[in-house]
Amino acid sequence: MQARMTHPTTVLPDAMTALLALSRASRSGTVPGTTHTLVHLRVSQINGCSLCVDLHAQELKEAGETDQRIWGVGAWRESPYFSDAERAALALAECVTRLADRPDPVPDAVWDDAADHYDERELSSLLLSIAAINVWNRLNAATRQPAGAAW
Repeated sequence: MQARMTHPTTVLPDAMTALLALSRASRSGTVPGTTHTLVHLRVSQINGCSLCVDLHAQELKEAGETDQRIWGVGAWRESPYFSDAERAALALAECVTRLADRPDPVPDAVWDDAADHYDERELSSLLLSIAAINVWNRLNAATRQPAGAAW
């Protein structure tokens, strides 16, 4: 696959600065970095962003995550490899990514489960992290940025 165009954040460098700042801010709290990366991998799988699936799987591997946890992200509900807090974050990420898939985009049960594991600051961190990866996925998918691409 070949990219349709130069990555938009290369064309508009201020956008790169802003998106990197958003990503940094979303990770500035107490939610484990692994949780953010698991969420990024799952959202990227949903959105079909090969560049981000490849990138975040590699990040998890470099962080010492097992193959079972990396491969199991796509089937996290049926997989024994995730904590209850990680499951809550993954469920929240799926709902926030798939807003149009149900009448109540983020059902109370999903929200309440996440709120049982994360305080308001941590929920804010997760929501911003989910929003940021969705932006990256949409830019990459629209412009067909291939896995392994360097902008």
